[in-house]
Amino acid sequence: MSSFNKGILYIVAGSFWWGVIGVIYFRSVSFVGNIELVLHRAIWTALMLIIITSYLSKWNKVKLILLDKKNLFYLIFTSILIFINWSVWIYAVSTNQIVDASFGYFIMPILSVLFGYLFFKELLNKRRIFAIILTIISVFYLFYFYKNFPWIGLTVGLSWSLYNVFRKKIKVDVDLGLLIESLIILPFALLGFYFVFQTGNLDFGINTLKLSLILIIAGPMTVIPLFFFIKGVNLAGLGPSGMLFFITPTFQFILGLFLYNEPFDAYRLIGFILIWVAVIIYLFDLYFLTNFLPYIQTIHLICSNSSSLYINLILFYEFYQLYT
Repeated sequence: MSSFNKGILYIVAGSFWWGVIGVIYFRSVSFVGNIELVLHRAIWTALMLIIITSYLSKWNKVKLILLDKKNLFYLIFTSILIFINWSVWIYAVSTNQIVDASFGYFIMPILSVLFGYLFFKELLNKRRIFAIILTIISVFYLFYFYKNFPWIGLTVGLSWSLYNVFRKKIKVDVDLGLLIESLIILPFALLGFYFVFQTGNLDFGINTLKLSLILIIAGPMTVIPLFFFIKGVNLAGLGPSGMLFFITPTFQFILGLFLYNEPFDAYRLIGFILIWVAVIIYLFDLYFLTNFLPYIQTIHLICSNSSSLYINLILFYEFYQLYT
């Protein structure tokens, strides 16, 4: 099997884990309460990453990252974003709003494009602008008909898209970045854990050993699919990973609708159709960039070395029209 195909399998495995296994796991233990569950996720994710980093002897790299003030500033900000994302997503899973959470992950890549333009002046083309407009229309459409802002989907989508945009701007390995973020969150999670214990509402402990072991799995449930996805991106590239990411919200949507029987009427269907059209436009654009842009760049290079100004202008114009 080629490296590319192995990468595709890793990406599919990671996306499937996030979209199916993770949903079923967190839903099955949601009776412990949203607050305790998100605290378990934060604590055991940090512990697992500490063990992995120690095993791989990467602490010197961690030290170098922390010495860079820019990296540290961004990682403090992204740690807040990822904790918000974890908290709202677990709340959605626990309260029969998985479909709403899937909405957030459908719009996430499109919001990432928008924030990339707003914060870092990344280029937009006509297709991406149209996808962004459809996303905004969908949000206001759902708000108009339900008189209730789709805050779960928006919070999940906004937090995760901002997280990805800012993480792309620092040269930090994904696993080490998540480790540092988890270590930033850890003291607050432990403090929260102590307060829950003080209230007498903690389900974790010696007296509930079986349940406690199951709750510890919240760490691997977070870390394992991440490592699958990282491995897949390294082998197959960013383009395929961006396309296959949509496996996650698709399965979340299917589980919420058919396994957990969440309400879904015609008005909400129209809102989702707008988003799905935006996603198709985004995927088409991503496919184009992945498969054809290298050829455009090659032709442009040839043109720039050509002695004929006329050929330069014609070829560059044709490829410009094709791209935009």
